[in-house]
Amino acid sequence: MDPELKRNLVDLDMIRDVEVRDGQVRFTLALTTLACPLKDQIVDDARQAVLKLDDVQQVEVELEEMNAEDKQRLSQGATPPGQAAHLNEIRHVIAVLSGKGGVGKSLISGLLAVSLRQAGHRVGVLDADITGPSIPKMFFPNGAQPGASPVAMLPAESRIGIKVMSINLLLESEDQAVVWRGPLIGRAIQQFWGDVLWGALDYLVVDLPPGTSDASLTVMQSMPLSGVLLVTSPQDLAGMVVRKAAQMAQHMGISILGLVENMSYFVCPDTGKRYDLFGSSHAEEMAAKLGIPFLGRLPIDPQIARLCDAGRIEEYPIDAFGPIAQRLTEMAPMGRRFG
Repeated sequence: MDPELKRNLVDLDMIRDVEVRDGQVRFTLALTTLACPLKDQIVDDARQAVLKLDDVQQVEVELEEMNAEDKQRLSQGATPPGQAAHLNEIRHVIAVLSGKGGVGKSLISGLLAVSLRQAGHRVGVLDADITGPSIPKMFFPNGAQPGASPVAMLPAESRIGIKVMSINLLLESEDQAVVWRGPLIGRAIQQFWGDVLWGALDYLVVDLPPGTSDASLTVMQSMPLSGVLLVTSPQDLAGMVVRKAAQMAQHMGISILGLVENMSYFVCPDTGKRYDLFGSSHAEEMAAKLGIPFLGRLPIDPQIARLCDAGRIEEYPIDAFGPIAQRLTEMAPMGRRFG
């Protein structure tokens, strides 16, 4: 069976030129692309299926790529657009929300994904910030492109195996502006959910743009969220806007899993002295007023800025964020499965 299409390889006309001689079987397996990430699995499954037949002692599989006509014929019988979500198995969908720009939602999304992955979970990141995407810059030092299959787009995969989908992966240049109105932005987010073959994930982290308008509303209405993670910084202004985001989530009936404060303080590397550059923290007080857990603080760290700029966020030590991710996994509803 094709693991993506869930159909028999013979019915898909992918098995060709079968030769049987003296217990030896040789055939050609035609793939939509020789770069198929599931190629080895498909070949091994086909070989094992033939070896189970009586009197078969050896199986040789040759690979070839389908021509344009073959691919067109196959795509006509593929899953209709928007239906790839039914092929995905995603246990938890966590949206990272703030309401205010510049507090580090994308950074928190990236660190959360890395921490979950290093803890052994299968993780993906959906970049829902269509007009200001920054997730690919953090994960891919040399750029990346999504893959393709007859069913849907395949997310790009980072060095340690985090699956990523972002509008910036589809643009000719990372500097190209996306000048779209709200409905187009909402449609793009829905496609990243419904037209991308994420496969089996334990956690899908959704990086939301600032504000409480179309993009956030689309995510909350169209995705089966386990909950949202709120991000703030010490300034009173940030706190005010974050409280608006919290009210939006509560109004939509979405669980708030907790609050993280970013850029809480700076530790001078020369003296080890701590400075509250943006004022005293009120994050715990805010969390208490909202009735949600306070998960922790992150400092201003020049190292994380350098690594993110270089596409090497996965190299950042997870000592500071690991406990936050652990608490988050304990609070996320267990046993749910979306797809």
